[in-house]
Amino acid sequence: MMSRTQITLEKELQKQAHKRASEIGVSFAEYVRRLVARDLVRPETKVDLTCVFDLGVSGGGDIATEKDSMIGEAFATTLARTPRN
Repeated sequence: MMSRTQITLEKELQKQAHKRASEIGVSFAEYVRRLVARDLVRPETKVDLTCVFDLGVSGGGDIATEKDSMIGEAFATTLARTPRN
């Protein structure tokens, strides 16, 4: 059983969505239903942030073992150089 739903779109976005629905040969409502259904069945991807934070790992060098303090020093130095109004 279907349930009626009302959405609000920016005029340009609505225009583009209607055009896309027409291009693929479906109604605007069917186009929106398909988008919602596709989004709900797609597995949620989780980003592994360790790949960003482990960029400095070098197998025991100073950067790998002291990267947190080095980053902190860099930020502190930048803040100290920034003129305050």
